[in-house]
Amino acid sequence: MKHPAPDNDHLGEFLISARSFTEYRAIFALSDADLHGRILDCPGGAASFTAEASALGATVTAADPVYARRPDELRRLAIAETDRGSSWVAAHSTRYRWDWYGGAHRFRAMRHAAAHRFGVDLLEHPNRYVATELPSLPFPDDSFDLVLSSHLLFTYADRLDAHFHLTAMLELARVCVGETRLYPLVDHIGRQLGDLVAYLRKELEDKGIRTSLRETSYEFHHGAHTVLVLN
Repeated sequence: MKHPAPDNDHLGEFLISARSFTEYRAIFALSDADLHGRILDCPGGAASFTAEASALGATVTAADPVYARRPDELRRLAIAETDRGSSWVAAHSTRYRWDWYGGAHRFRAMRHAAAHRFGVDLLEHPNRYVATELPSLPFPDDSFDLVLSSHLLFTYADRLDAHFHLTAMLELARVCVGETRLYPLVDHIGRQLGDLVAYLRKELEDKGIRTSLRETSYEFHHGAHTVLVLN
């Protein structure tokens, strides 16, 4: 799907992000016990979480429509998208807190390392990467003990409506026997989405899915220090 070219407040096309295992662990407050079950990362993008967590013994599946691309093309795209994302963040640096990363240079270096690790794992273990997209996943009910979903829902609320959010969350909950954790609860320019969060929580709870808000010590966008948990 194509979108208008970026301007001061619009990122453009959906960004294929390359976050690291360390970032995931901070964002989702992942414990050692969390890494013992079956984990779904959706959307996985070009993150190295699947590679790094699997190397520690976890059983991880990453799901993203971008995995339908040829591996060599996707590896190049991951680096290009890392540069696009890093340039966006640097150009809008006042919207972010830099204490966790220690500055834009380290941020870019961390993301590049993650993109490279992703590319290697994609070639060596292609079975870990499933080409599919929300709101319809090809996994049976209760396939995973933990589902992690970051930087799609809420992040792109300017183009994904409330119905999509609800349908996607119901699908993530369907394939998860344990917790589904979603982050952040702000859009890509840092706007708080309290009304949308409240609406979705009510709809989910009306359908029998419990929800809670959990604080995380990770905060990049100012005020984005809350994870939405479904169980």
